[in-house]
Amino acid sequence: MTARVVSMLFTPFYLPMLGLVALFFLSYLSQYLSSYKFLVLALVYFFTILLPTFLIHLYRRYQGWSLLELGVRERRVVPYVISILCYFTCYYIMERMHIPYFMRSIVASALVIQVVCALINVWWKISTHTAGIGGVAGALFVFSEVFHFNPTWWFCLVLLVAGVLGSSRMILRQHTLPQVVVGFLVGFVCAIISIVYL
Repeated sequence: MTARVVSMLFTPFYLPMLGLVALFFLSYLSQYLSSYKFLVLALVYFFTILLPTFLIHLYRRYQGWSLLELGVRERRVVPYVISILCYFTCYYIMERMHIPYFMRSIVASALVIQVVCALINVWWKISTHTAGIGGVAGALFVFSEVFHFNPTWWFCLVLLVAGVLGSSRMILRQHTLPQVVVGFLVGFVCAIISIVYL
């Protein structure tokens, strides 16, 4: 039960939202108007949490699969496509609205992580949960350099959550240790590259 709760709390869909909230409280972006921050958070919430969750739920119900059955590698293709399209739409709208780069970069890194995980999933099942938390670690690493703050305690917290989350995915028999570790590394590297170079 605890493993299920941890997996639900730290689903990859929530992590871009978490990243934006952290930016709004821990950087100069906190100076933006509350109404503007609410608009950005509402946009990101709709396209990275609400819409993909709803569409994937509809797809799962249509197929008659349980959540565990949806975890089979071959059945993850359509959910990946749904989430990638939702994330891409979110990024496109943010760019059209001229939302500042650092806000967009969080969604861009989440999108890159989704695409890379989808490509890897063609041959081998990878943990998108740990890829997501790895992305948080990578983004924290980059933003600590950009905004000049010491990320040590935050980084320790993220690594602790990553360990608990990875263990939960293995307890639920959704992933093996290599799938969890590679997921984290993929997320970490993709976040750094996408935030620095996109």
